[in-house]
Parts: sequence; C-alpha cells; structure tokens
Amino acid sequence: MYMFKYCCKRIGLMIMTFVIIIVMCFVLIKLLPVDTTTVGIGEDATKLLQQLEARGYNKPIPEQLFLYARRIVLNGDFGICVNIPEYRNRPVWNIFIEKLPPTILINIYSSLFAVPIGIALGIFAALKKNRWQDHLISTSVMVVISVPSFVYASLILYLLCFKYGNLPMQVSSLPDIVAAYPEKNLQYIPETFNWSLYFNSKMFVSMIPAILSMSFGSIAGYARGVRAELTEVLTSEFMLLARTKGLTKSQATVRHAMRNAMVPIFPAIIGEFISVMSGSLIIENIFSIPGVGGLYLSAINAPDYDFFMLLSGFYLAIGLAAGLVIDLSYGFIDPRIRMGAK
Repeated sequence: MYMFKYCCKRIGLMIMTFVIIIVMCFVLIKLLPVDTTTVGIGEDATKLLQQLEARGYNKPIPEQLFLYARRIVLNGDFGICVNIPEYRNRPVWNIFIEKLPPTILINIYSSLFAVPIGIALGIFAALKKNRWQDHLISTSVMVVISVPSFVYASLILYLLCFKYGNLPMQVSSLPDIVAAYPEKNLQYIPETFNWSLYFNSKMFVSMIPAILSMSFGSIAGYARGVRAELTEVLTSEFMLLARTKGLTKSQATVRHAMRNAMVPIFPAIIGEFISVMSGSLIIENIFSIPGVGGLYLSAINAPDYDFFMLLSGFYLAIGLAAGLVIDLSYGFIDPRIRMGAK
C-alpha cells in the first residue's frame, strides 16, 4: 500500500514538473522572434507562411500555447519545421521518428559494453583493496571521469580511425547501407522507423568509434560505484560472521557481499537503460550520427519553435522517467526498503 501511494505521488509530481518546465520552455522560445525571411520565395514559401499564420504564430503567447496543446492532444500534431532548410515544411514528428532509431541503438550498444566492464573493474579493485591494482584502477577512473567525452572522441578518431586503425570516421548513412547490401532488398523509407537498416555488420562497425567514446565515462562511473560499495560491505560485521560459519572468502563475497553491494548499483544501471534514448548531443554531432542529438542542436541554432519544443519534451520526459524508475527500483531490488513508509 505504501508503495502504491508513493508511485502515485511520484507520477503526479513528475507530470506537474513536466508541465511546468514545458510551459517555461514554450514561453521563453516564443519570446525569440522567428525569422520568416529564411523560408525562401515562391509558392512553397507562401504556403508555409500561410500554415504558420493558421497555426497562430501571430497570436499572443498564451493563445499560442493553448492552440499548441490542443493540436497535440486532439490531432497528435507537433508542428512543422520552419528554419531548418533540409526539413522545412515537413512534420517535425515524422522527422523525429526517422532520427530516433540510431540514437537508441548507439546508446544501447554503449550500455551493453560499459556495464559488464565497469562492474568487473569495480569488483576487482575492491578485492585488491590498497594494492597496486586498486590504486591503478582508482587513478584511471578519476582521470577518465575528469575528461569530457568529446576528448575521447577526438583521440579515438585520431588513433583508431586515422593513425592505426581502419574504422570509419563517420557512421554510415542509410542510403549507403542500402547500396552495400543489394542482395537483401533493403528499402530506405524516410520519416519511418528503419530498424532493418541498422542491424548489419557495416553499420555496427561504423558505430564502434562512437560506442567507445560514449562508454569510457560510464565504465569509470560503474567501477567507482561498485568499488566503493563492495569495499564497505566487505568490511562489515556480517561478513566476519559468514566467514566464522565456515564460508570461504569467495563464497561469502558472492553470496552476501555482492548482493548487498549491488543494491545501489542496479538502480543506476536500470536508469541508464531507461535513459538510453536521450542520446549524446556532442558525440552524435562529432561522428555525424543521424540521430536526435544533432537534430536538437540544429533546432536550437535555427531556432525552430516546433522542433525545439518536441525535442525538449522528449529529453525532459526521458530524464524524469529515468529518475522515477531509479527510485522505485530500490523497493523491488531490496525487500527491506519500503518507499513511502513512515
């Protein structure tokens, strides 16, 4: 009962937070004037300007907010692109759907690569506490965490893609994938989920540099967290009791220490898998990944109202959902924890 009340309370707070932030974003972005002089000339430009007027772009901001929310709720219409030339006069939702698969895939690959390596390094460092292995791993972790991901991306581009390796410097485009596998009869259909185009060796190899760049920080974070938690558990009194009852060091570590140390670690892993769709803005831009991250940067630089609002809502929802899942997972992972209980 406590858990149910807590879930309802957190979901309500999450929705309220989402609405408040989205309204703030809408008002702030609408205070910036839209440059309609960049839409070009001719019949297409005239139609676009007419659509903007019909959507209430020339009305007061509160009325624009009401019309925007009503279009989304009743028609599922998130607007059209205005100031990004390659997507102009196209529905922003369709473009977002097309860009979402590479963002999801690149983050899933990096998570699958980082989680086992990070946990293994953390366990090894904890078991070798205060030895040279522990000092080496801990020092490396601090260095990796302190360096931004785009620095690793630059090093990987130079070492693995240019100097000593043969990896591509950019992620393969979908038309290139279709041309590389004519025997599979692949089809590139714009503005749709083209999942089949991403599951092949050429696409995976082209993603390796981006996967490595995104994994270093996660590996270091997991290693530091596991090492800290496991070190504390190994020095607990119940571990001494387990040893006195006849368990070997390895048995006590696996049966008792690991289970208790993973309680704060597993929610972080679950939260990362929930938030994989959020992507990495900088990494996607460096490796020319046709994902949501680069689209968000273009929407901010343009600026494009509808794209900015859709992508801001997307990133905000993912962040709030990840935080909610992390909090709720504590109660399911450890039965002793009762979320919401007095």
